[in-house]
Amino acid sequence: MAIKELLIEAQAIQVGVRETDWKKVIRLAAQPLVDNGYILPSYYQAVINNTLEHGAYYVFEEGVAMPHARPECGVIKNGFSLVLLDEPIAFADSEKADIVIMFAACDSNGHIEEGIRAIVNLLGDDDVMAKLRRAKGKEEVIAIL
Repeated sequence: MAIKELLIEAQAIQVGVRETDWKKVIRLAAQPLVDNGYILPSYYQAVINNTLEHGAYYVFEEGVAMPHARPECGVIKNGFSLVLLDEPIAFADSEKADIVIMFAACDSNGHIEEGIRAIVNLLGDDDVMAKLRRAKGKEEVIAIL
């Protein structure tokens, strides 16, 4: 299943989010996945703990954060969540990011790799990234993806 379908199925697209606390952004990104049975609350706490311990290794130069944790930290089934922030924020000691794509994988391979490849392809498309940053609603994001 493509990332767009996973985002729609999980009802996990949030646009125009105003938040300056990276921990709250992690919780916001995780909430639709918790609500819809993809992850346990322990998963996003593991993401926060990993960030505090190891830094925000999941933030890329393009202003994209891909927070995640290990499958055993509370993944029930594969899922993605997308949060578009109005203003970029730093995650712990990282560069700033305004596009947050949380992913949860049941294992280290399989369908999730396809989704990650799709995200990497998005990162390489400046036009798509610019459109995502200008998007005003979920329907617009879905059309872009």
